[in-house]
Amino acid sequence: MASLDKRRVEFGDRLRHLRDQAGMSGRRLAEALGWAPSKISKLETGKQLATDSDVIEWCRATGAPESVREELRDALRDLKVSYETWRSQLRDGGFRSRQQQSADIEKTATKIRAVEFGVVPGLVQIPEYAREVFAIHSDLLGLDRDLDEAVSVRMARQQVLYEPGKQIEILVAESALRYPVASASVMLAQIDRLISIIGIRSIRLGIIPLNRRLPIMPMHGYWVVDDLVLTETIVAEIKSTEPSEVEAYNKLTDQLWTVAVEDAEARALLHQIANDTSTFS
Repeated sequence: MASLDKRRVEFGDRLRHLRDQAGMSGRRLAEALGWAPSKISKLETGKQLATDSDVIEWCRATGAPESVREELRDALRDLKVSYETWRSQLRDGGFRSRQQQSADIEKTATKIRAVEFGVVPGLVQIPEYAREVFAIHSDLLGLDRDLDEAVSVRMARQQVLYEPGKQIEILVAESALRYPVASASVMLAQIDRLISIIGIRSIRLGIIPLNRRLPIMPMHGYWVVDDLVLTETIVAEIKSTEPSEVEAYNKLTDQLWTVAVEDAEARALLHQIANDTSTFS
C-alpha cells in the first residue's frame, strides 16, 4: 500500500490537473475561491489535506463535471483512513523506524490522548517493559528483531512529556497493570514509573479501576493526536483524520475519564496493584 504522504501528493496532483485543464493559474483560482494563494499550493503539493467543501468548491471553480467531483470526494474519504499492515510498515525500517514516525507526529502535536486497556502506553513505558512488548510482537509477527534500537527511540519519544505547550492524557485500564506482561520486578518498576508522573503539570494520568462500570465498552486501545486517530490491531495499524471519527473517539475518551481515578486516588490504586504484584513468583 502507498504511504499516506504519497497518497496525499497524488490527490494534490489530481487537483492541479483540474486547474491546468481549466487554464487557470494558482493565483487566479485563489481569487475565484476567495482563498489565500498559499492554500492552493499546499493542497496541490499534499502539504494540506482538502476538506469535502474544498473539493466541491475547487470542482465548481474549475468546471469539473459532477462525475469527477464525486470521484474526488470518494477518494478524499478513502484518503482520510489509512490501513497498513505491521509487516509492510516494519519490513524495511523495523520497529525503530516505526517509533521514529510516532516521535515525528508527537513532536508537532498540541494534544495527545492515549487510551489503553491491555498495555501501558509507550510514552510512559520503562525500557525493560518496552523491550518485552516489542519482543512479544516480534515473535508473533515473525519479524527480525531490532529491539535495542526500538527501545532507544521509544525512550527518546518521552521527551515530549516535558515540552511546554503540550497537553498529554494517559488513560490506562487497571487490567493493563494486572496482566504480567513482564516479570514481577519489571511490572513493579513500571508501576513506580506511573506513580512518578502524577502531578506533572502537562500530563493527566488516569487509571480505570476494574470495578467501575464503563459508560461504553471500547473494543480496543487507541490514540488521538490532535486531529488524527490511531488504532492498532494484531496485524495492522489504522490511521484516520475523518472528522466524524476523530469526534467519536474524543467523545469516547471524555466518557472514559468520568470513571477513571486521578491524583491521590490513582496513586493509592497503583500502590495497591504494586502490593499485589509483589506476590508474583
